[in-house]
Amino acid sequence: MAFSDEQLERYSRHIILKEVGVKGQKRIMGGKVLIIGAGGLGAPAAMYLAAAGMGTIGIADADVVDLSNLQRQIIHSTPDVGKPKVISAKETMNAMNPDVEVVTYHEWINSSNITDIIKDRDYDFIIDGTDNFPIKFLINDACVMLGKPFSHAGIIRFQGQLLTYIPGKGPCYRCVFQNPPPADAVPTCRQAGVLGVMGGVIGTLQATEALKYLLGMEGLLNGYLLTYNALTMDFRKVKLSHNPDCQVCGEHPTIKTLIDYEQAVCDLKEYHNG
Repeated sequence: MAFSDEQLERYSRHIILKEVGVKGQKRIMGGKVLIIGAGGLGAPAAMYLAAAGMGTIGIADADVVDLSNLQRQIIHSTPDVGKPKVISAKETMNAMNPDVEVVTYHEWINSSNITDIIKDRDYDFIIDGTDNFPIKFLINDACVMLGKPFSHAGIIRFQGQLLTYIPGKGPCYRCVFQNPPPADAVPTCRQAGVLGVMGGVIGTLQATEALKYLLGMEGLLNGYLLTYNALTMDFRKVKLSHNPDCQVCGEHPTIKTLIDYEQAVCDLKEYHNG
């Protein structure tokens, strides 16, 4: 793959990094990332991956743009209200970087379609940009079963968290949280609110994890939960352990088929160490 003059200029700040260089930029341009959710987390992740020159970006979301989304979902704008989020996202990404192939999936993610969507372009890395527990567990289980790395994240109020799962190199999301909480046990973002910039902080970190994975870099968040408190400006990195009794990635898994749970949307379960 030879760079055009325009590409050399566009990606020059990457290419001069010794950790990236020409070889690394070619890896990015040949990479394929699937983002599930075109909202507060998925929006900044998608924009930065498009800017970086990610070869293929899949984006899955069945919702349409609502005025209340614009406080944090920066990939959409006022004229996009009422438009499918995946179409709005595709237009913004391609306006930023026409080199990127954006694949849209305007459908609700569930146990019947997630495997086919992940396999559609044989995505290298999955970003969980969703706002509800059922889909987070579904993404985790599907990625574990398919041997796909992914980044989990969640935001609420002034707090955010993320972890990365790498097959065979650390705990999965279910190792840590085990099962979705009972319905209405945790307030939703609609009930509790969320500072708009939280999506930018955490979603951008998810894009960072995707790029570092494709570049073969060390220091990924596999085996760690990173939490962020915007009120105190504190990041906390909590060491996690693989659970040998995990229902999906343990020594004797009991979950062998994908499950559709029912639960309220826009939740975040805090992890307490000890």
